[in-house]
Amino acid sequence: MHRTFARRTLAAVAVLALASAPAVAHAQGTPRTNAPIRVSLTVQGPDGTLFEGSIRTRGHEVTTATGGTHRCDGTNGGANASAVPTPTAALDDAARKRHFTWDGTWYPSFDDYSVDTIKKVGGGATAYWNISVNGTSTPVGGCQFKLNAGDKVAFTWTAF
Repeated sequence: MHRTFARRTLAAVAVLALASAPAVAHAQGTPRTNAPIRVSLTVQGPDGTLFEGSIRTRGHEVTTATGGTHRCDGTNGGANASAVPTPTAALDDAARKRHFTWDGTWYPSFDDYSVDTIKKVGGGATAYWNISVNGTSTPVGGCQFKLNAGDKVAFTWTAF
């Protein structure tokens, strides 16, 4: 009887230890993917630079006059498993912190915004706002692309 009690106690302690160990290890080993980062942001219009500066950003909900409020945190379209900083979120942060406007249309089929105007400069039928990171156009939308600290983000007015 004493041996059975001892085995059950030992088994219970082992189960508790195993059950709690992964939770502790997971909590300590998981980095915050949507932690604020600093990036360089440039907005290049048809007649010159509209904005240039360093901005602290992370993925978040974005609101535009035309597009409404939607998440813009890298999880859009299933691009990333968890929230991350994105180019459009960086543009939105810069606009709010440096007091300029931008607008974009929300496309549910892409789960992303199309940037239509920045500082009241639009593309219209002849141009669009291209998004690039470190000199390369993004292969996905601005709410889907994951930024890393130190990235150089550019929104460039580009004629068709």
